[in-house]
Amino acid sequence: MLAQAEAKQIGVVAKESGVPIKTIRYYEELDLLKSSGRTEGGFRLFNSEVLERLHFIKRAQNLGLSLSEIKEFLNIHDEGELPCEHIKTKLEDKVKAIDEQIQQLLILRQELSGLLSGWEIKPDDSHSTICPIIEHE
Repeated sequence: MLAQAEAKQIGVVAKESGVPIKTIRYYEELDLLKSSGRTEGGFRLFNSEVLERLHFIKRAQNLGLSLSEIKEFLNIHDEGELPCEHIKTKLEDKVKAIDEQIQQLLILRQELSGLLSGWEIKPDDSHSTICPIIEHE
Protein backbone atom coordinates (compact mmCIF):
# COMPACT_ATOMS: atom_id res chain seq x y z
CA MET A 1 0.00 0.00 0.00
CA LEU A 2 1.15 3.51 -0.71
CA ALA A 3 2.41 5.75 1.99
CA GLN A 4 -0.22 8.23 3.14
CA ALA A 5 1.93 11.13 1.86
CA GLU A 6 1.88 9.80 -1.73
CA ALA A 7 -1.81 8.97 -1.75
CA LYS A 8 -4.44 11.58 -2.54
CA GLN A 9 -7.86 11.73 -0.97
CA ILE A 10 -10.80 11.71 -3.35
CA GLY A 11 -11.54 15.39 -2.67
CA VAL A 12 -8.01 16.38 -3.68
CA VAL A 13 -8.25 14.23 -6.83
CA ALA A 14 -11.57 15.88 -7.69
CA LYS A 15 -10.13 19.36 -7.21
CA GLU A 16 -6.93 18.68 -9.17
CA SER A 17 -8.69 16.88 -12.04
CA GLY A 18 -11.87 18.95 -12.25
CA VAL A 19 -13.87 15.70 -12.15
CA PRO A 20 -16.65 15.62 -9.53
CA ILE A 21 -16.31 13.21 -6.59
CA LYS A 22 -19.53 11.46 -7.64
CA THR A 23 -18.06 10.78 -11.10
CA ILE A 24 -14.82 9.47 -9.61
CA ARG A 25 -16.82 7.07 -7.43
CA TYR A 26 -18.80 5.98 -10.51
CA TYR A 27 -15.59 5.35 -12.48
CA GLU A 28 -14.28 3.30 -9.56
CA GLU A 29 -17.53 1.31 -9.52
CA LEU A 30 -17.02 0.56 -13.25
CA ASP A 31 -13.39 -0.47 -12.56
CA LEU A 32 -11.97 2.38 -14.62
CA LEU A 33 -10.14 3.55 -11.49
CA LYS A 34 -8.92 1.70 -8.45
CA SER A 35 -8.45 3.28 -5.07
CA SER A 36 -5.31 2.33 -3.20
CA GLY A 37 -7.12 2.11 0.12
CA ARG A 38 -8.95 4.31 2.58
CA THR A 39 -8.08 6.71 5.34
CA GLU A 40 -8.97 5.94 8.94
CA GLY A 41 -12.02 8.15 8.35
CA GLY A 42 -13.09 6.03 5.38
CA PHE A 43 -12.11 8.42 2.56
CA ARG A 44 -10.86 6.78 -0.62
CA LEU A 45 -7.18 7.18 -1.39
CA PHE A 46 -5.71 7.18 -4.90
CA ASN A 47 -2.14 7.06 -6.14
CA SER A 48 -0.75 9.80 -8.35
CA GLU A 49 -1.50 7.94 -11.62
CA VAL A 50 -5.23 8.55 -11.06
CA LEU A 51 -4.94 12.05 -12.55
CA GLU A 52 -3.41 10.65 -15.75
CA ARG A 53 -6.19 8.03 -15.98
CA LEU A 54 -8.90 10.63 -15.42
CA HIS A 55 -7.40 12.83 -18.12
CA PHE A 56 -7.32 9.86 -20.52
CA ILE A 57 -10.94 8.94 -19.70
CA LYS A 58 -12.23 12.49 -20.25
CA ARG A 59 -10.24 12.95 -23.49
CA ALA A 60 -11.43 9.60 -24.84
CA GLN A 61 -15.04 10.49 -23.97
CA ASN A 62 -14.66 13.81 -25.79
CA LEU A 63 -13.57 11.83 -28.86
CA GLY A 64 -16.84 9.89 -28.72
CA LEU A 65 -15.62 6.71 -27.05
CA SER A 66 -17.94 4.98 -24.60
CA LEU A 67 -16.98 4.12 -21.04
CA SER A 68 -17.05 0.41 -21.92
CA GLU A 69 -14.63 1.04 -24.81
CA ILE A 70 -12.43 3.11 -22.52
CA LYS A 71 -12.48 0.33 -19.91
CA GLU A 72 -11.33 -2.13 -22.59
CA PHE A 73 -8.38 0.14 -23.46
CA LEU A 74 -7.45 0.66 -19.81
CA ASN A 75 -7.54 -3.10 -19.22
CA ILE A 76 -5.09 -3.60 -22.10
CA HIS A 77 -2.88 -0.87 -20.62
CA ASP A 78 -3.09 -2.46 -17.15
CA GLU A 79 -1.89 -5.76 -18.66
CA GLY A 80 1.28 -3.98 -19.74
CA GLU A 81 0.47 -3.31 -23.39
CA LEU A 82 -0.20 -0.10 -25.27
CA PRO A 83 -3.81 -0.02 -26.52
CA CYS A 84 -3.00 2.33 -29.41
CA GLU A 85 -3.88 -0.11 -32.22
CA HIS A 86 -7.22 -0.90 -30.55
CA ILE A 87 -7.91 2.81 -30.10
CA LYS A 88 -6.97 3.51 -33.73
CA THR A 89 -9.49 0.90 -34.94
CA LYS A 90 -12.25 2.36 -32.75
CA LEU A 91 -11.50 5.90 -33.93
CA GLU A 92 -11.59 4.75 -37.57
CA ASP A 93 -15.01 3.24 -36.86
CA LYS A 94 -16.10 6.57 -35.32
CA VAL A 95 -14.98 8.44 -38.46
CA LYS A 96 -17.04 6.06 -40.64
CA ALA A 97 -20.08 6.55 -38.40
CA ILE A 98 -19.66 10.34 -38.54
CA ASP A 99 -19.43 10.20 -42.35
CA GLU A 100 -22.70 8.24 -42.42
CA GLN A 101 -24.33 10.75 -40.07
CA ILE A 102 -23.16 13.61 -42.28
CA GLN A 103 -24.75 11.93 -45.32
CA GLN A 104 -28.02 11.41 -43.40
CA LEU A 105 -27.97 15.03 -42.24
CA LEU A 106 -27.37 16.28 -45.79
CA ILE A 107 -30.37 14.27 -47.01
CA LEU A 108 -32.50 15.64 -44.16
CA ARG A 109 -31.30 19.18 -44.91
CA GLN A 110 -32.25 18.78 -48.55
CA GLU A 111 -35.70 17.49 -47.59
CA LEU A 112 -36.27 20.37 -45.13
CA SER A 113 -35.10 22.92 -47.69
CA GLY A 114 -37.53 21.46 -50.20
CA LEU A 115 -40.38 21.75 -47.70
CA LEU A 116 -39.48 25.34 -46.89
CA SER A 117 -39.23 26.35 -50.55
CA GLY A 118 -42.89 25.39 -51.01
CA TRP A 119 -44.06 27.06 -47.80
CA GLU A 120 -46.35 29.54 -49.58
CA ILE A 121 -48.75 26.73 -50.48
CA LYS A 122 -52.18 27.55 -49.10
CA PRO A 123 -53.73 24.78 -47.03
CA ASP A 124 -56.96 23.30 -48.28
CA ASP A 125 -60.09 23.59 -46.16
CA SER A 126 -59.90 20.02 -44.91
CA HIS A 127 -60.05 19.81 -41.12
CA SER A 128 -58.30 16.43 -41.15
CA THR A 129 -55.06 18.09 -42.23
CA ILE A 130 -52.77 19.42 -39.51
CA CYS A 131 -50.17 20.97 -41.80
CA PRO A 132 -50.37 20.02 -45.48
CA ILE A 133 -46.76 21.00 -46.17
CA ILE A 134 -45.40 18.47 -43.66
CA GLU A 135 -47.95 15.82 -44.51
CA HIS A 136 -47.36 16.12 -48.27
CA GLU A 137 -44.60 13.81 -49.47
